[in-house]
Amino acid sequence: MSSDKKIPKPVIFASSGLGGCIGWSIVHPANTLAVRWNLASMQNKTFSIRAMVQESGWMSLYDGLAAGLMRQVVYATTRFGLFETFRDKLHEIRGKTDFSSRVGVGAVTGGIAAYLSCPMEVAVVRMSNDTNLPAEERRNYKHVGDVFTRTLREEGVGAFWRGSTPFVTRAMFVGVFQVATLDQFKDFYAQNLGAKRDSVLNVFYAAMTSGFIYSVATMPLEASKNRMASQKPDPKTGILPYRSIPQTMSSVMAKEGPLALFNGFLPYYIRCGGHTVTMFIAVQMLRDFYKSKM
Repeated sequence: MSSDKKIPKPVIFASSGLGGCIGWSIVHPANTLAVRWNLASMQNKTFSIRAMVQESGWMSLYDGLAAGLMRQVVYATTRFGLFETFRDKLHEIRGKTDFSSRVGVGAVTGGIAAYLSCPMEVAVVRMSNDTNLPAEERRNYKHVGDVFTRTLREEGVGAFWRGSTPFVTRAMFVGVFQVATLDQFKDFYAQNLGAKRDSVLNVFYAAMTSGFIYSVATMPLEASKNRMASQKPDPKTGILPYRSIPQTMSSVMAKEGPLALFNGFLPYYIRCGGHTVTMFIAVQMLRDFYKSKM
């Protein structure tokens, strides 16, 4: 078991959220790049970093940062706080913490956190990709508050959960492939490489490994979520082109090929791996600081 058991639950939740925000502020440009690259084929465009910079500038990579941080406040706080709370409670009941319990807890807590943070996720996707759309299709949001008020007024509250199914499903996979495997790899590297559990080196090794695994496992779901969150109804029929995970994936593969679901994988891995590393190291450093002051 982790030494975090000695830390009060409010500190566990707070350090999870703050660590998530610190990590996201570093990797947000990679997320913006991944979203734009992934959605470019939706407009029948070939994505080019040079063209993006010429048109929008490097600072456009920070479009949607406020929404991304708001998402982390809800998502990271809930996901990791609940994971550790449920994991420790299950340990009290079963008398052990094994990989199967981590998988189950990771999936459940990931899904809960994702559903609660869906409105922020929609805002992140839309703001990140808006400048990459043709001028006549842009929504031209002024700020994150404008996203929420206009979406509510123009599309209704249901639009905030458009793409919730792939987002929640992806988050459940993330809960398994990131949170649960990270917790398991902490034990593995402590036992096999002598990297003391919850040390910065131990967290770094575990985060790099789990980040790669979950990037590969969740990229098709991320691609589906991006398309469903950013789509607009057909102007003639009023029908949304993407309506479910299977329909979205089959439609993309039929029209653009299977690899289209992995468009933008490199920046996505940088985002996933980078956020996994920076977030968990930040969380661990915050908790170490707290314990040093106890």
